[in-house]
Amino acid sequence: MPTFPAVVRRLFATLLLVVGSALLSGCAGMSYYAQAVSGQLDVWRRARPIEDVLADATLATATRARLERVIALRDFARDTLHLPDGGSFHAYADLGRGYVVWNVVAAPEFDLAPLQSCFLVVGCLDYRGFFSRTDAERYAADLAARGDDVYVGGVPAYSTLGWFDDPVLNTFLAWPEIDLAELIFHELAHQRLYVPDDTRFNESFASAVAEAGVLAWFAHDPAAHGRAVAELARQRRVARLVLDLRADLATLYGGGSDAASKRRHKAELFEGLRARLRASAGEQPGDAYETWVAAPWNNARVAALVTYNDFVDDFLALFEACGGDYERFYRSAAAAARAPADRRLAALHREAQHCTGQPPARAGENAPGL
Repeated sequence: MPTFPAVVRRLFATLLLVVGSALLSGCAGMSYYAQAVSGQLDVWRRARPIEDVLADATLATATRARLERVIALRDFARDTLHLPDGGSFHAYADLGRGYVVWNVVAAPEFDLAPLQSCFLVVGCLDYRGFFSRTDAERYAADLAARGDDVYVGGVPAYSTLGWFDDPVLNTFLAWPEIDLAELIFHELAHQRLYVPDDTRFNESFASAVAEAGVLAWFAHDPAAHGRAVAELARQRRVARLVLDLRADLATLYGGGSDAASKRRHKAELFEGLRARLRASAGEQPGDAYETWVAAPWNNARVAALVTYNDFVDDFLALFEACGGDYERFYRSAAAAARAPADRRLAALHREAQHCTGQPPARAGENAPGL
C-alpha cells in the first residue's frame, strides 16, 4: 500500500485532473468526476495490505487460500508474462457489493458504433463508468430517452493504468481459478500497453494477453490445462457468434429499408443470435449462461462484446508469430499501436509477418514506447 503522503500526492493530482476536466465539461462533468473521486477514495479507504490480512489469525481458510493464489498469480504475471509489478494487487478491499463500477454503453438505434466519453489522461472510451448503479441507470435512461440503445453492465475490476495501486477486490476474489487468472492478467496488461482513444485495441490486447497467460499458468497441470483450453474455446465461440452478427447488422443498417422494417429485422437477428448461443453451449449450459443469453440484446450490448474481442485473434496470431516470446510480442504490439487508429489492424498483421525474423528479446526488455 502507498504511504499516507503518497496517497495525498496522488489524490491532489487526481483533484487537479477532476477540476480541469470539469471546467472543460461543464456542470454535468463536475458531477460525474466528483462521484469518480468519491468512489476511488472509498476503494482506497477499504484497502488493506494483503500481508496484514493474511496475518489475521481469524481469517477464513478459503479467503486465505484465495489471497495466496492472487500472490502466486501476481508473481507469475511478473516473472513469466513480463507484466508490471508495481503496487497493483498488493492490497485487498471488501467493498460490500458485487461490482466495483457499472459501465454504460450506448449506440444509436441503427448503428453499431458506440458513443464515446472523453476524459483527461485515458482519452476517449467506448463506455462511461459509475461507482453507483443508480447513477449508471439514470444516465442510461437519459440516453435511452433520446432513442439510443443502451447497456448497463456490472464490472468486477478496472485498471487505473498504474496511476494508482489497484487492490484485489471481493468482487472477484472468489472466482474460479481460470477466471481469476484471466482477470488479473487482463488488468495488468493495461499497464504494459495502453493507447489513448482506442478502447477496442486496448481491450483486445489485454484479452489476448490474458488468454495466453491462462494457458501458460495451467501448463504444469494437464487436466487443468485441458479445462482451460475448453473454457477459452467456449468463450471464443461465443465471441465469434457476436462478431458474425455484427456483420449482418451492419448490412441491415446500411440498407435502404425503412425504420419499421429495420426494427423488425433487427429483432429477428437478435432472436437468431440467442438460438445460436444456446446451441453452442452444449447439453448443460447452466442457469447463469441462460440468464445471460436471455437478457435484452441491442446494439450497445453487441458493441460492448465487440470492444473486448474484435482483435483478440489478431493479437494471438501475433503472439504465435513471435514464437510465444512475450517481450517480442509486446514490442511488436507497441509498434502497431503507433500506427494511425484506422491502420492498426493492418499494422498488427504486418508486425506478425516481421516478428518471426526478430531475435529473441532479452529478459526484462521493455517494448519501445512503453
